[in-house]
Amino acid sequence: MLKGILPVVLAALLVAAPLQQASANSDTTADVLRVALPAAAWGMTQYLEDDKGSTQFYYSFASTIAATYALKTAVHKNRPDGSDNDAFPSGHTSMAFQGAAFLQRRYGWQYGAPAYALASYVGYSRVKNDHHDTRDVLAGALIGMAASYYFAEPFYGVQITPTAGLNGLGLQFSKRW
Repeated sequence: MLKGILPVVLAALLVAAPLQQASANSDTTADVLRVALPAAAWGMTQYLEDDKGSTQFYYSFASTIAATYALKTAVHKNRPDGSDNDAFPSGHTSMAFQGAAFLQRRYGWQYGAPAYALASYVGYSRVKNDHHDTRDVLAGALIGMAASYYFAEPFYGVQITPTAGLNGLGLQFSKRW
């Protein structure tokens, strides 16, 4: 298990280390994580020689970026800090959640849970630093997650998927070989 986590951690550190030296504020951390999480997801496909996963990642990432920037262009929502008018949806959050959701959907919760925690920090920091309101961040998170859930399929082993419906909330367990 540690062997599988190593490429994720290394990819995140390779991207994060130089930028963290420049500034230790939450804006910089969010800037790093929006790149590090998708990079870790892609890195995992390379480490596992998962060509099908690589293709699924590319589709997921490209559709996340396309949907995010199409909405930013169409909506023209002002940022809370007044810096510009492309607040909706949060691009940082959509990219971070795309990476986290891909890791969880393709490789399971052991990778997804820490990635979702980091992606949640990205959303939190964007609101805290007055770049977005909660709706912007939630929309970004939903775009990234939806793209990964649409394109990514479980890789192997037991996959645990949260479910929600008219009958309530639950977990669905499936075995993939």
